[in-house]
Amino acid sequence: MRTVIAVGGGARSGLSRRGSARSLAALARAAFTRPLTAAAGTGHEAATPQVPRLGILLVVFAGAVAVRVAVAGPAGAASIRAGLIFAVLLLAAGAKLCPAPRVDVRNVAIGLAGMAVLLVPVAISYGAGSLSLATDGTSYAGWAAATAVVATAEEAFLRGALFGALQRWRGNDVAVVGAAVAFAALHVPLYGWRAVPLDLAVGLALGTLRVLSGSWTAPAVAHVGADLLGWWLV
Repeated sequence: MRTVIAVGGGARSGLSRRGSARSLAALARAAFTRPLTAAAGTGHEAATPQVPRLGILLVVFAGAVAVRVAVAGPAGAASIRAGLIFAVLLLAAGAKLCPAPRVDVRNVAIGLAGMAVLLVPVAISYGAGSLSLATDGTSYAGWAAATAVVATAEEAFLRGALFGALQRWRGNDVAVVGAAVAFAALHVPLYGWRAVPLDLAVGLALGTLRVLSGSWTAPAVAHVGADLLGWWLV
């Protein structure tokens, strides 16, 4: 998918959008200033402390999506500026809850394997002639850098902070499905409801990588790699 920088609106709307972004970031910092209390035991009562912060995570996530859509305007997913603002909001929201990435051979290998799986439908479509090889790579570098930042931020939040909160609350299955639903939902304002089945499947695959690897690094590698390679098939 090719991306262009969206042209901002008037001064007043620009100030309003920046104010909304700052408010969301401040809410995220205030909500997660205290360290997360790990759930003890295995009963439902032990998981209860996760619920309030899980709710705040989802509210901030929804707000970040709304800010992205508002900043992007008609450009939609093509707005690099909106994407980067969205990435900053996600990183601010999940900073206190997201575990540190594990950059090692195992995680990278799992991520690359996952990337190959994610690219299978693209390769099939290309072989069937419904996609063609892109030849204009003049704007690729800037798009690739922004895409890598946004995709990494999405994984840090969805498969890092949100996945961890859901996992502590109800285990791996709920974490995989919940993060996948959030992943699909964030793309609805950008690509419409027709993209939900594919995005949900991709989200489930990325969640599976998270469980297999024990880190959000592997799904981040898969997500970024699939996006960057997908540029050349349009």
